[in-house]
Amino acid sequence: MIQRFIELGEGYSDLYELVELAKANTHRLQHMMALHTRIGQKEVTSLVIILSATDPGKFQALYICREGIPNPNFIPNKRYDLFAQTAQELNKQIHELSVKSSAIFHEKELFYQHLIGILRLNHYLAPLQ
Repeated sequence: MIQRFIELGEGYSDLYELVELAKANTHRLQHMMALHTRIGQKEVTSLVIILSATDPGKFQALYICREGIPNPNFIPNKRYDLFAQTAQELNKQIHELSVKSSAIFHEKELFYQHLIGILRLNHYLAPLQ
C-alpha cells in the first residue's frame, strides 16, 4: 500500500478545501487529526484528514494543511473551530499528537516519512505490507 501526504497549503484558504474533502469523502474518511508543534516561539498545528485506501490501487491519501494554524490549546481560533465543527458533523473525533516541526528536516519529504512512521506506530495507518 502506498501512503502519501498531499499538502494543500498552510491552513489559510486551503483549509476550506480540506473540510470539503472530508465532507465529500465521508465514506472513506478514517481519521481527522491535529498535529501540534512549535516553530521558534510559535505554537502551531497541522490539520490532517486520512482517507481509507483506494480499491483497486491501494493508495492511501493523507491531506494536510501544514503548520499554519495557531495551536488552539494556546490561541483559540476560527480556523480550528471550523475543522472541529466538521469533525462533529461527520461524527469523527479529532486525534491530537505532538510532533517535531518540519523546519528541522532538510526536506519536506523526510518530514512526511517521519509522520507516516509515527502514525503507523500509533495504529492510525496500517503497517507496511
